[in-house]
Amino acid sequence: MKIIGIVAEYNPFHYGHLYHLQSARRLTEADCVVIVMSGNYTQRGEPALVNKWARAEMALLSGADLVIELPVAYAMGSAEYFAFGGVRLLDSLGVVNAICFGSESGKIENLQKIAAILADEPEEYKELLKAQLSGGLSFPAARQKALSCYLRDKYGKDRHTRLLKSSNDILGVEYLKALLRLGSKIEPVTIGRVGSGYNSTELRGKFSSATSIRKVLSINQWRYAKKLLESSMPTESLSILEREIELGRGPVFPASFGPSIISLIRRMSADELKGLPYMEAGLENRLKLAADRSGTYEELVNNITTRRYTATRIQRILFSLLIGLDSGIFGYFNSLGGPAYIRILGFNRTGRRLLSSIRGRTDLPVITKAADFKTSDIPGATEMLSLESNATNQYVLGCENPYFRTSGSDFTHNVINIDSSAKDA
Repeated sequence: MKIIGIVAEYNPFHYGHLYHLQSARRLTEADCVVIVMSGNYTQRGEPALVNKWARAEMALLSGADLVIELPVAYAMGSAEYFAFGGVRLLDSLGVVNAICFGSESGKIENLQKIAAILADEPEEYKELLKAQLSGGLSFPAARQKALSCYLRDKYGKDRHTRLLKSSNDILGVEYLKALLRLGSKIEPVTIGRVGSGYNSTELRGKFSSATSIRKVLSINQWRYAKKLLESSMPTESLSILEREIELGRGPVFPASFGPSIISLIRRMSADELKGLPYMEAGLENRLKLAADRSGTYEELVNNITTRRYTATRIQRILFSLLIGLDSGIFGYFNSLGGPAYIRILGFNRTGRRLLSSIRGRTDLPVITKAADFKTSDIPGATEMLSLESNATNQYVLGCENPYFRTSGSDFTHNVINIDSSAKDA
């Protein structure tokens, strides 16, 4: 059986995702597609539009065979951590032949050249990066300039660093870097992105971005939004989204958590804020001042964001605070070498068969029933799953229907089995 892996968010699943999934299967002649998917929070440092089980169901009904959860510390991490966590999980399965990711360039060779430099981190490059960071640039901007200078100094030209301006190319480089650092035998494959750009906020027909879909939902009532989205989302995905909205479980937006986050910052000391991930000296004071001057989530983010501190970075900090993730816990997880378990969100018949073969090959525990791992002898598993549960307990507070705001669903929700007639509602 040939197996291909994809790392994704599906927030929500749209036609661009369907194109990528089907193209990946066809290009690699795969018999099985395994998705490593973000849980209830995404790489931009925001809550997902609908919960992880609904999005896993979207993927399974659109051609995926097995969906595995990317733990929240990695799902909400920078591109480096997000990609490493996803690749580590795919590699740990011991059965995945290839990983396929979308990219703006569509050229794997150019991405591999950049990844090799970043994985090796030559001293000259590190010095250039340090100099750029000291000039007040954000890390992405500093890295791009440092790499460009390094290539020009070494080869007299730079034809590649423009790739680091595009979201999917950036992630592609990080997937490749993770494969190198893990010494993985998984073969990388890329497919050129079609349709709107990752950050596009306007619907563009069949291949609209997830960002534009979320924007439509944020400013329109569902009845009107549904008509607008019919050409951008597969019927199965749109039906699941409609179900979640009608039940009052979605859509969930960052703004719902503004009062809670502002309250937490106001009552915490600056020293306590220093312990959050992605912080640096002095930023804690900026958070305190912004919280005192802000009444909404949007105001809070805008009052903190600068040229050096991007909005995405600030969002990761704010939601890390909300879910209880600090730099000590994150450092501990990374000392373990990545995710401490393989948690299954859903499968079909093919995925179920694959699970049977995985159990004898992986060095990580496979979790289908989270309640069984509330206590575990496996290093980091209990702590990682506890954080996941806490994150979900906060996430559900963004649901419109109070019935779904109770805690504990991470330990009670069933795995999605699309072959079963008794699906979880």
